[in-house]
Amino acid sequence: MFKNILVIGGTRFIGRLLVQRLLRAGHRVTIVTRGYAPDPFGSRIQRIRADRRNELAMRAVAKAGPFDIVFDQMCYSPLDAAIAVRTFAGQVGRYVMTSTVDAYRMLGFERAGLLKEADLAIEAQAIDAGYPWHDPRRATECYVSGKVQAEAYLVREGSLPLVTPRMAHVLGGPEDFTGRLAHYVELARAGATLHYSKEDAAVSFMTAHAAADFLFWTGMQDFTGPVNAACDGALSAYRLYERVGEVLDAPVRTRRVVPSAVPGSLSPFDLPGAMVLDTSRAKALGYSFGHTDEWLDHTIRQHDLAFV
Repeated sequence: MFKNILVIGGTRFIGRLLVQRLLRAGHRVTIVTRGYAPDPFGSRIQRIRADRRNELAMRAVAKAGPFDIVFDQMCYSPLDAAIAVRTFAGQVGRYVMTSTVDAYRMLGFERAGLLKEADLAIEAQAIDAGYPWHDPRRATECYVSGKVQAEAYLVREGSLPLVTPRMAHVLGGPEDFTGRLAHYVELARAGATLHYSKEDAAVSFMTAHAAADFLFWTGMQDFTGPVNAACDGALSAYRLYERVGEVLDAPVRTRRVVPSAVPGSLSPFDLPGAMVLDTSRAKALGYSFGHTDEWLDHTIRQHDLAFV
């Protein structure tokens, strides 16, 4: 049975892949867009031009409902979460707010073992409504705390049928605007030395297609709460760079340095400790993740082709 679905953030990367899957399954899809990025969907979708951070505009979006599912790819702060509550409470059947593995940074890097959803007491996190969350100059520095506080606000307020997928770091092909895997490919091709903090500080990954598949599946289920999503086979920045060298048949050089006070400042995914997701909840609910060995080499080669 088809559903009426709203996607906030459906014009690029994972959001675009999610919309493709929803359309392929026969659902009616509306996207919220500021109109800056084109999309390939033509008349197959409805578009509403609105700024996710403008509450009046979002209330106008809600009038196009009611929606069976809202996929919110653009909820980055407690202010965004508050707008979602005031806009969609009582108007949606399921609210999927995309979160991130980075939420677990709040726990520090001294913990051992896999990260379970319950490890992060999200309802106990402090919320700072006075912080200038919407200042674009602070977008990077407040990303992690913003996501955590958005989750906390939605959970404590409690009026949305909420599920929060905590997604592993996404490694995409040349369309990946983050440039994180491209960084390692370019470093290897330049014969540069990777400076790293800790050889075995593994991180969870998945592809953009795997992320879109999981979001689609999550939307069609009826469970609520946080749920981790990641492919098996976590890698540290050190191991990822070694893998790039193996795939490209390029000798790579590495040098361990004193861990930085700012995780990830040496290179993308460089951390002072492991951050690997426990995906047993998703698996128990019936979802099957793949392994990084199934796609990583191909993705590296895609970046190398783009580089040369």
